[in-house]
Amino acid sequence: MEMSPKQIVGELDKYIIGQDEAKKMVAIALRNRYRRSQLKKELREEITPKNIIMKGPTGVGKTEIARRLSKIVNAPFVKVEATKFTEVGYVGRDVESMVRDLVEASIHLVKKEKYEEVREKSEQKADAKIIDIIFSSIKPEVGEEITKEQVKENYFAGKYNGTIIEIEVVDAPKQMNIMGGMGMEININELMGGIMGGPKRKTKKKLNVVQAKETLIQEEADKLIDIESVNAEALSRAEQSGIIFIDEIDKITGKGGHGSSGPDVSREGVQRDILPIVEGCTVSTKYGPIKTDYILFITAGAFHLASVEDLIPELQGRFPVLVELNSLTTEDFEKILTNTENSLIKQYKELLAVDNIDLEFSEGAIKSLARLAEFENETNENIGARRLHNLLEKLLEDISFNASGDHPLVKVTIDEDYVDSHLKANARQYNLRKYIL
Repeated sequence: MEMSPKQIVGELDKYIIGQDEAKKMVAIALRNRYRRSQLKKELREEITPKNIIMKGPTGVGKTEIARRLSKIVNAPFVKVEATKFTEVGYVGRDVESMVRDLVEASIHLVKKEKYEEVREKSEQKADAKIIDIIFSSIKPEVGEEITKEQVKENYFAGKYNGTIIEIEVVDAPKQMNIMGGMGMEININELMGGIMGGPKRKTKKKLNVVQAKETLIQEEADKLIDIESVNAEALSRAEQSGIIFIDEIDKITGKGGHGSSGPDVSREGVQRDILPIVEGCTVSTKYGPIKTDYILFITAGAFHLASVEDLIPELQGRFPVLVELNSLTTEDFEKILTNTENSLIKQYKELLAVDNIDLEFSEGAIKSLARLAEFENETNENIGARRLHNLLEKLLEDISFNASGDHPLVKVTIDEDYVDSHLKANARQYNLRKYIL
């Protein structure tokens, strides 16, 4: 969170091409969280996040911006679809479940951090247990003597990695959840365990040494971690730095106000149910209550059939920042193919390298693919960067099908002619466009 807005945008640029305005706004929202954390408590409690609405076609980076943003600051993040929720009184997911999902994500995040802190100590204990098990199970031949030091040396050299050993682990029964009041889930196993008390049941498992080590590390780490402090920290982090991304928000509008009968009533009902969550309320979870006042909400939608103004006014007011994302251009597609971390071309090169194919793309081929992607999005449905997946799969279909690991290294160069010949129908339509007035 101590990164400046420019640094945040710089990080986002590694994964998302274009959409500078959207990156700028989310970077400011993130920086404001850090600024708020430095203020006095009285003033800090008065300042709430400035929630964001992203408007733009599918595949231009709306979800990716939010997801990458959460990874930059290691913040709890959850993505939900507005269409999955139902109005109170209907069967289906209630809107409060998005907050509970955020808490679960926060618990997982904090647990992972705590496990890393105690991993070295847990690993030492696991190693000692496995060495004892191996040493006690070895039956030396007559006249042969094996010391524990030799076993230890062979163990760390990896000589026992494939050896099957028997370990005793805590038996984790399958979770049985039932829906309680106010939409809360109650875990029967936890409830009965709390009532009955007593030691946890153990079971014996036969695993190879590598699997046994990971299992024992996990078990030892659980003993070293205070789960109550994990839950408390996770709740606090979800409250103060959590991000909820609500996608498909345009699908729960009244579609431009053309009638308010049938399913439209339920859609508006979902908006009304989301409103108190965004405004700030307290939601009960199995880890304790959480306030939603300081969670950053980012919503997104294509808004083809509806507009942002079709959302109920109260909900619009809770999303003061509106960012419009642009359709991708030929230049954007070129950069997506080559400039991003783990770009599409790099992914396909690495995939086919497994089967001894040395794949190369010429500059002309990349430009041709980018032009076709823009043309396809203009003339057909605009699916953004996902159009490149469609074109590349068609382009490399024969190579992917015929490649196998049983032949020597083959160098394959994809040039502009190769693109035109393998995407004939697309290229023909593109070439005809210059004759259309």
